[in-house]
Amino acid sequence: MKKRINDKIREIEGFLDGLSEILPMDLKDYASDSKTKAACERYFEKIVEATVDLAFLMIKFKEFEIPEGDKETFDMLAKKNVITIVLAEKLKDAKSMRNILAHEYGTIDDELVFYSLTEEIEKDVREFIKAVKRS
Repeated sequence: MKKRINDKIREIEGFLDGLSEILPMDLKDYASDSKTKAACERYFEKIVEATVDLAFLMIKFKEFEIPEGDKETFDMLAKKNVITIVLAEKLKDAKSMRNILAHEYGTIDDELVFYSLTEEIEKDVREFIKAVKRS
């Protein structure tokens, strides 16, 4: 199980590196390049999906009760003090945004997505990885 956890961490880190290589420096460039925007959004989706997978792997490894849904994995890890409640909320928000991007619910707010890509996802996911490694 530890090998699967480490493999998943490497996968996530690869996605984060891939995103950082293509992420434009400003919102104007992001919003005006549909191919880059689509690629960044896809990396976001893959990062969040892999982070949820890692959360489930940790729950199995620690033999915690298996939650009903993806978002509840982060609540379980917070309840068991693997991550903070604040980080659990941030990761649940990322999961919600991933669902919006993947299923195209309504109009996508480029500014909000760009902010998440540049200011939140990498920091939050790297914090999550550190917490997993400590556990």
